[in-house]
Amino acid sequence: MRLTVEIDEESLRQIQEATGEKKKSPAIQKAIEAYLRSQKVQKYLDMVREGHIDYPMTNDELEEMLDNDADRHFNLD
Repeated sequence: MRLTVEIDEESLRQIQEATGEKKKSPAIQKAIEAYLRSQKVQKYLDMVREGHIDYPMTNDELEEMLDNDADRHFNLD
């Protein structure tokens, strides 16, 4: 799907750098996918913290997992 949006140059540069993509469209697509995935992960972690899901990890372990996943997905290692 084609879509026209306005994104300031500095934000676009940061997105390209964070995703490792040189072309604009793949960089934006990768950033959107990462954002949506992080929202799903955050929702799941919130459910675990609130006790709606029994999970064998501590809150610290879950938060570390989330941090590591973001680092991996955006090449922040």
